[in-house]
Amino acid sequence: MFEYRAATAEDLEKIWQKDVAQNAGDERWPRWKAEYVENNRTGQCKTFVVLREGEPVGQGTLLFSPACSAVLGQRELADEGNIANVNALRITKEWEGGGHISKLMRLMEQWAANAGYRQLTIGVEARESRNLAIYLHWGYDRFVKGQVEDGVLLLYYAKRLA
Repeated sequence: MFEYRAATAEDLEKIWQKDVAQNAGDERWPRWKAEYVENNRTGQCKTFVVLREGEPVGQGTLLFSPACSAVLGQRELADEGNIANVNALRITKEWEGGGHISKLMRLMEQWAANAGYRQLTIGVEARESRNLAIYLHWGYDRFVKGQVEDGVLLLYYAKRLA
């Protein structure tokens, strides 16, 4: 019923089409779509998906390059060789709590380790205590930094890969 894998170009189009539609009127989403599709094409990132009967219902992206706008040039978050950043980790509300994002994260971590990455970083809004607890449970327990973006305090944590 569910499949977890690296996204194809078709998957990316479907995912981002949904995201843009769900956030209609927010001009950032079409820009993010173009960036993530291009960064996947050029190898600066790799998106993974949760599929249900062939349709994407969840996603997560590994950002490799500090040139990706979500990393803002911060090499302690992604450095094109040893450190990658987990980004855009989300699932359709209907499928939350079913362990799908945990399975997707394990796939992403295994892929990153096989590709030679030694560490992954992940960011969380300080007010999102539930997400922070999940990330700590997954082993993202080394505090990297905190910073304010768009008036929101973000906390970044890291996990060493085996």
